[in-house]
Amino acid sequence: MRVIITDSYEQMGLEAANIVAGQIYLKPNSVLGLATGSTPIVMYEHLIAVHRTVGLDFSEVTTFNLDEYIGMGPENPQSYHYFMQKKFFKHININPENVHIPNGMAEDVIAEGERYEQLIAAKGGIDLQVLGIGQNAHIGFNEPDVKFAATTHKVELDEETILANSRFFNNVDEVPRYAISMGIKTIMMAEHVILLANGRNKAKAVYKALCGDVTPEAPASILQLHRDVVVILDKEAAELLPEDIISRRKALPVSMKL
Repeated sequence: MRVIITDSYEQMGLEAANIVAGQIYLKPNSVLGLATGSTPIVMYEHLIAVHRTVGLDFSEVTTFNLDEYIGMGPENPQSYHYFMQKKFFKHININPENVHIPNGMAEDVIAEGERYEQLIAAKGGIDLQVLGIGQNAHIGFNEPDVKFAATTHKVELDEETILANSRFFNNVDEVPRYAISMGIKTIMMAEHVILLANGRNKAKAVYKALCGDVTPEAPASILQLHRDVVVILDKEAAELLPEDIISRRKALPVSMKL
């Protein structure tokens, strides 16, 4: 596990974008696992900029998103389908047939999870998985106490997660209580993983993930056992980490676009 500390959210996103772009340059038909939420937005912005300025080519890339709210269709502005189109996909030259997001409107969630796993397997697995982390150390929507062996499945969201996500809704009562999420087992099968976190409110979760016991009570802690993880943090998210686990290097200038 390599830990990179940056001076700002903007630099965190730039570091992540350079890793993702490098993956695509090295393997144009890469399979990417993508995340939603506020954390990766600046990463997507930098990738869009690299696409527009130097022609980073997404035409052969396949993507699999981590999760989707159950009961939300792709036209709903609060859905993760809508988020990804607005923030990323419509700005790059990705083939829509290569974009995969769990179907939150599926009548049979178990069958939808099996379908999603089969799609990932058919593509040879995920080359690079991008993750955020929740305040309770969840990754994807894998809440504390979810079994590490789970593949794509239905999850009941914790009250802490519901409250955190209510900032995207008019009020907390509008936040869905259930989601379909790529499981821990699926995430751990990715060849490479990037974990992103910014803000002081994520510092405890980051500490649990990197320094605590490996336990389902802190889902992100399983990443300690992954063969290739890069953790990219801003200074506030890293403030509880001990010096001996931090591999510091100078962050790239924010203006640099590969």
